[in-house]
Amino acid sequence: MKNFWADLPKPLFVLAPLANVTDAAFRRVIAKYSKPAGPAVFWTEFVSADGLCLANEEGKQKLMRDLLYSETERPIVAQFFTSTPAHMEQVAALAQELGFDGVDINMGCPDKSIEKQGAGAKLIMTPKLAQELVAAAKRGAPDLPVSVKTRLGYNKDILEEWLPMLLAAKPAAVTVHARTRKEMSKVAAHWDRVKRAVEIRNELKSDTLILGNGDVLDLEDAKKKVEETGADGVMLGRAIFGRPWLFDTSKNPSVQEKLQIAVEHTKLFEELLGDIKSFAIMKKHFKAYVEGFDGAKELRMQLMEAKDAAEVADIIEKSYSPQ
Repeated sequence: MKNFWADLPKPLFVLAPLANVTDAAFRRVIAKYSKPAGPAVFWTEFVSADGLCLANEEGKQKLMRDLLYSETERPIVAQFFTSTPAHMEQVAALAQELGFDGVDINMGCPDKSIEKQGAGAKLIMTPKLAQELVAAAKRGAPDLPVSVKTRLGYNKDILEEWLPMLLAAKPAAVTVHARTRKEMSKVAAHWDRVKRAVEIRNELKSDTLILGNGDVLDLEDAKKKVEETGADGVMLGRAIFGRPWLFDTSKNPSVQEKLQIAVEHTKLFEELLGDIKSFAIMKKHFKAYVEGFDGAKELRMQLMEAKDAAEVADIIEKSYSPQ
């Protein structure tokens, strides 16, 4: 097995998988403006293993678009969710066939429709099944490392019981979102528990890498959290909004440059995903790109009404002239 995780310099600063955010278009923009500094690892958005195995051809092709990636994003991990080991085995084999560098299993998503399937955060309540899913992914993709993204617990923090069960399955890495499912994002992330996760890993003499996730502001903050916890790395999620250059601290683009990147991002979204995804997905990005300068609010309001990439480019060109 080629375990890219072992070869990466530590600590690792990696990009979180965010549904309807870190799609193929945004990742490509991030790769362009954050490389070569980082991120050390990219994740796809999470993809339904059940859908890939059971959907009709049209449905499968739509899901396959979530597995679109470019060479600039390496190393890149395909993230899947399911509670059916046979489906996990099948999609892990697909990930290997598609040339991904690793497979990740989502065991932390709090979305109710995903939990109804026994997947996502619900797997914290069925640790034996969680172990079976890791084993199934390894069978499907014997040449790829398998990792897991999870939380501290479901209704309460059960890290002391849950993490050892995961480590027994020998994943290459575990990302710990430092909250329970019940807490969602309503409370501050418990980074002291990431430190405890590292201690548990060390006590069990496991080789699994531990990454922390939750409330990370920027790269400087991520570095502090590594020092405080001893984690092998940190995953950054919401901090990437409107800042695809986040992983390269030498970059500080002007307002004009930010707006041009927003236009580039929008065009790429339309080109790669415009036929299957709603253009409204870009609105959360406009909110993030267009802030903190004179006229930002007015410009943002205009962009919220835009229907396509050409209109976005036109609005920005006409509405913003640098001082």
